[in-house]
Amino acid sequence: MAQRNEGQEIIVMTGEIAEPMNKRQTAAGDMQPTPTGDALPRRFADFATLGEALDYAATGERGLNFHDARGTLTRPYPFRELRDDALAQAYRLIAAGVKPGERIALIAETGPDFASLFFGVVYAGAWPVPLPLPTSFGGAQSYIDQLRVQLGSCDPKMLFYPTELAAMAGEAATQCDVTGMDWQEFSGREAAPCDLPQAKTDDTAYLQYSSGSTRFPHGVAITHGALLNNLAAHSHGMALEPTDRCVSWLPWYHDMGLVGCFLSPIANQVSTDYLKTEDFARRPLAWLDLISRNSGTTLSYSPTFGYDICARRMSSQTRASDRFDLSRWRVAGNGADMIRPDVMQSFVDAFADAGFKASAFLPSYGLAEATLAVSIMPPGEGIQVELVEETQLSGQSGEANRPQRFRAIVNCGKPVRDMTVVIREEDGTPLPEKAIGKVWCKGPSLMTGYFRDPESTAACMADGWLDTGDMGYMSEGYVYIVGRAKDMIIVNGRNHWPQDIEWAVEQLPGFKAGDIAAFAITTPGGEETPAVLVQCRTSDESERLRLRGEISERVRSVTGMNCVIELIPPRTLPRTSSGKLSRAKARNLYLNGEIKPYDVAA
Repeated sequence: MAQRNEGQEIIVMTGEIAEPMNKRQTAAGDMQPTPTGDALPRRFADFATLGEALDYAATGERGLNFHDARGTLTRPYPFRELRDDALAQAYRLIAAGVKPGERIALIAETGPDFASLFFGVVYAGAWPVPLPLPTSFGGAQSYIDQLRVQLGSCDPKMLFYPTELAAMAGEAATQCDVTGMDWQEFSGREAAPCDLPQAKTDDTAYLQYSSGSTRFPHGVAITHGALLNNLAAHSHGMALEPTDRCVSWLPWYHDMGLVGCFLSPIANQVSTDYLKTEDFARRPLAWLDLISRNSGTTLSYSPTFGYDICARRMSSQTRASDRFDLSRWRVAGNGADMIRPDVMQSFVDAFADAGFKASAFLPSYGLAEATLAVSIMPPGEGIQVELVEETQLSGQSGEANRPQRFRAIVNCGKPVRDMTVVIREEDGTPLPEKAIGKVWCKGPSLMTGYFRDPESTAACMADGWLDTGDMGYMSEGYVYIVGRAKDMIIVNGRNHWPQDIEWAVEQLPGFKAGDIAAFAITTPGGEETPAVLVQCRTSDESERLRLRGEISERVRSVTGMNCVIELIPPRTLPRTSSGKLSRAKARNLYLNGEIKPYDVAA
């Protein structure tokens, strides 16, 4: 365990850290990033439309900055240059016959091409639809199938993609009878300036696909007014300052990356430095290098797994201060998945001597259907947890002679400005403080609905309220999230949260977050039971047998019953496009025989 600096403890303490690192690589060349500050008066997203926000940002000196895998600056992109390029793209789109309200799909690769096309579509009055890049699993056909389903859902006029994805994206476009276009080729076209349509606040600005199942995708329709309200609300919640600068590796096809780390910096005029998501995945510590190198960096967000992988890459024999300076990191945002206080503590343990402060952690809660932010922790309050007994979480009464077990539930902050959050029973009855139920929210940044899917819209929206699909409770005005309602495992009338099972297995030596997926299945005898898939790295059959027995005992201690335990190869469990474990997809792949467990003799 790394030594903890005085005053650096958060609530839960853990964290073995391993793996050496080299001295920091320094940026080369004479290229200069856009400045952190300039003379332009800061406006916090108080615009009528997204195009108006870029028009204003373009009158200053700030902008976006793109870096290679080692954090070397490859392209400073001032907002004024982005605006010029976006207007040229709008003229090309209109010349190509694009009409207001049509959808234009864009593979969301982090870089100037996507940025200029996204705003070009906005200026042309059409709706940009960011679509994901390929993941590391599934192969080319899986990616083509994913694009094909999403293209069928949003019905775009055109699909733009980078040259290296021309084969896969082009094939998906052909199958959907959509015009596919290499964006570099398109950007070379000549087009004369023309009159642009005038967007209104209530017009749709873009469609955002959630990162979950792609079999039945939901295109979230967000208006200009909803977007700018949420951007203003979360900049207010973070207490954004004129001297703030941001670093991000988050993908632009996920709401936290697209809205929080691409559109927000423009609407709030914040210079931002980017690593591509795939470069972060290969060299996670390049993220912290970039924060250290850019002395003005004060803001950066990540899901829990981003902090986890960085802490794991550090060596307990190496001083983080030899490589990093994280002392100016004012807001270390957490969001997009369940926040693990033990992981956050291990990050503090690893990087406190580099100046990282535990109070910089800023938990938040949000979803694409609310544009982004629903609640944000007030800056400086850090990670706070409440210990909740298992029977409260599962909605069951306590059992005699059964030891109490608690889970640490992270405080996700207070509802952002203009947002109201309530907790309800399944039938809609409001619940009192501390009672766990469905999380509903209401505010001007909610989606207008799912694109061309009135049934799904009606299933989650009523009288201006949104059923988030999450379970949680309120305590003294703060929001606590327990889990996804659809992930609850119900067996013999007892409720089990999959993360409780997964976290129990993760405590065994050799396993880490993301190695385990728990869900309910029906046995050949017709009984419902939890199944637990565990990624196993050993090839020794006797060791696998021992591990399965140990895992079975650990799961039995949590559930009180025998469960199906399957050991599977590493890198088998599927992820969503934002990197979260997809339990639903894991279950489907397992039941379909596409996830093949090791044959472990009893």
